Amino acid sequence: MSEAMPDTAQEPSAGPDAGAKPAPAGSGRTLTGPLRSIRTYLWLAGSVLLLLFPFYLDRFWLQAGLFAMAAAIGAIGINLLTGSTGQLSMGHAFFLAVGAYGYCILAGESSTENGHELSGLGLPTWLAAILAVLLAGAAGGLFSPIAGRLRGAYLGIATLALIFIGQHVLFNAGSLTGGFNGRAVPPLSLFGFTFDDTEVVVAAVPFQASEKLWYVALAALAFSALFARGVLRGRPGRALNAIRDHRIAAGVMGVPVARYRAGVFVLSSMYAGLAGVLLALVFQRTVPEYFGMVLSLEYLAMIVIGGLGSVAGAVVGAAFVTLLPQVLTHYSDSLPLVSAPGTGGLTPGEASRYLYGAAVVAVVLFLPGGLTRLKKPGEKK
Repeated sequence: MSEAMPDTAQEPSAGPDAGAKPAPAGSGRTLTGPLRSIRTYLWLAGSVLLLLFPFYLDRFWLQAGLFAMAAAIGAIGINLLTGSTGQLSMGHAFFLAVGAYGYCILAGESSTENGHELSGLGLPTWLAAILAVLLAGAAGGLFSPIAGRLRGAYLGIATLALIFIGQHVLFNAGSLTGGFNGRAVPPLSLFGFTFDDTEVVVAAVPFQASEKLWYVALAALAFSALFARGVLRGRPGRALNAIRDHRIAAGVMGVPVARYRAGVFVLSSMYAGLAGVLLALVFQRTVPEYFGMVLSLEYLAMIVIGGLGSVAGAVVGAAFVTLLPQVLTHYSDSLPLVSAPGTGGLTPGEASRYLYGAAVVAVVLFLPGGLTRLKKPGEKK
């Protein structure tokens, strides 16, 4: 009997009816190979283009791309917290400010600027950048016990308080932040190479701060995206999704809910700190007004438009929200209903907020998964 069992199990597969069933699966497998190859080639082509952009794009588009990459890093961080864990945070701009000003204080020298005696530790700039990211994580760690126990709108209201606290400190701690006028940002220096406006000719192309920082931002974004992808695809990601979808069931299965919530809040804060450091390096001056509630709302718009819980969605949403006002400003003279800033009418900034506000509503109503969850023709939902 034990020897006859394999024969009886194999007989149906030899019949004509049974043999016809696996055919669609086999044909699907033949299609996935070329599709994967095409996708790989597209990724390689896109990577090569990103590497070549500093040689061909002017300063305006390079700075716009730098803003988009810095925003993408911050968006990945808040997507880990909100999209993957279901924790609403309204205080993301606070941690960007911690990273930006932390870098300025750690790397800057003590000096007098705009009537303020500025304090600075004068550390090596590469070390100051790392410590600024850790400082943002430490700030998130101080708040993590609250983040571990609150959820939903309650956590959103609690993190909203961070914005008001941060704005008060930024405007009034003049010796650290420079007050209303902010403070200058020391240029990054790594291995004796300074990422400032000092001109360096590469392949007959003059490289200044924007061209040099482009590769720093690319490396930081690639590392941030790969690390977040690894987290989401591993055991921590499954635990975070379980907490988001079925919090009580996750706790019953042994997932330490409060610990995971606190940990992802710290990780999200570190992502925001890195984004803040990059923004400071691109702006070359930190201004307190920038790190307000509007910035936090923009980050929430990024992950909703791009796709909650997706690293690619965070990058796409950040590019959309960040580049839209830049494009409208650049082409304001030729666009209807949009006028240049200071000339009256609808400014590019206002128009961009209307547009991505409408995009948020459209995504929530018609595409809940975001732009990166668009279904292909014929794909089952």
